[in-house]
Amino acid sequence: MVSKRILTIAGSDSGGGAGIQADLKTITALGGFGMSVITALTAQNTTGIHGILEIPAEFVGRQIDAVATDIGLDAAKTGMLMNADIINTVAVKISKYGIEKLVVDPVMTAKGGAMLMRDEAKDALIKELIPLAFVVTPNIPEAEVLAEMAIHSIDEMKQASQIIFRMGARHVVIKGGHLAGDPIDILFDGKDFCEFTTQRINMRDTHGTGCLYSAAIATYLAEGEDTDVPKAVKQAKTFITRAIRYGCRIGKGYGPANPFAPISAPDNIEAERRRCLEQLKSALQRLLDEKCASIIPEVQSNLGYAMPAAAGPHDIAAVPGRIVRVGDGVEIVREPAFGASRHAAGIISTVIKYNPEYRSAMNIRFSDEIIRACMALGYELDSFDRSEEPTEMKSKEGTSLQWGVQSVLKRRKTIPDGIFDYGDMGKEPMVRILGKSPDDVVDKVLAIARYIKS
Repeated sequence: MVSKRILTIAGSDSGGGAGIQADLKTITALGGFGMSVITALTAQNTTGIHGILEIPAEFVGRQIDAVATDIGLDAAKTGMLMNADIINTVAVKISKYGIEKLVVDPVMTAKGGAMLMRDEAKDALIKELIPLAFVVTPNIPEAEVLAEMAIHSIDEMKQASQIIFRMGARHVVIKGGHLAGDPIDILFDGKDFCEFTTQRINMRDTHGTGCLYSAAIATYLAEGEDTDVPKAVKQAKTFITRAIRYGCRIGKGYGPANPFAPISAPDNIEAERRRCLEQLKSALQRLLDEKCASIIPEVQSNLGYAMPAAAGPHDIAAVPGRIVRVGDGVEIVREPAFGASRHAAGIISTVIKYNPEYRSAMNIRFSDEIIRACMALGYELDSFDRSEEPTEMKSKEGTSLQWGVQSVLKRRKTIPDGIFDYGDMGKEPMVRILGKSPDDVVDKVLAIARYIKS
């Protein structure tokens, strides 16, 4: 069976996270056959774009000719088209070969701020290419440029989509990720609006999301003779959400979203949640089986564990009511559950932003004896000073710990075994033990407890 043929006309990203490389990965992951026309070469990695070499427009046209006259295509998408000559050439070829299912992603700037479209190219985009688009997919900054208006709300997104629709596109999708709250995308077909909402995933690794999204829409559009744009956009929205959730933590900057998430990520989220709880319960039982009350602080302890690519507190399990000191041992009142501890979730979600492999943490008592034990055991510790916390952070309930942990991690290259502070007015000094799993954390905690007992 021959796969659907999807052509991407875009720039090359040497880092592999966006552009042609991201498009081809997406098309392949979704079962299509990807072909490419390169419009520019970029020297690029996760930290930004370090150089751009534009391809002559005539050679861009020759690439399209080569693919269209031999292999043929069922859909196409455009990405980085830096100058008016390239846009005009692409528009001529799209018309010549009658490419109906064209998705135009009006790429203008990179995540790091580098310009990917010259000022003079904007008019060519509006006059020559958007009228040929079956779907055009600007994000909010791009929609503001095209519609020449500010966008701060869903109503203004709808207003901008109407303006862009009048430029000739058959369908307009404005991506709402730049607005606060859960991301809402708006689809307008000239008559009706459709809204596509997903839960915001606070992940750092989001490089290439616009490329993946538009490539996914093009691939889904190529699948059937009866074109259902709302269905294609909905499927693409699900795809990109999953790609962000399981993003790739690579490089020193913003890692890429993961186009292979539909293949490699856990298919059954509920099964993954059960595994997460089982691992947490098993590690907790080790604490319950050992007399380790000496490491429990006055405010009691908690042990938390996050799902892979946790999107928020609801994906982080902990002990309701905390781990309490009873005699020389510890007990729990209830079994672990997701969303049970805002404090544990705040620590873990902050650490995940710096290294998603570290998904577990437990708070223990602070004392000079415990710090000496950690040093003797070879654990790496770091600290923050609560007196340096900005006033506005202190006034916001639940943000102090996140501020403290972040203040440590943003100056480090690695995750320490523990982060401590000396307390403040009404705040008990504390040590937070960090690890990749609950067993990893409990290994460290029990080693500390045994050391101070010996």
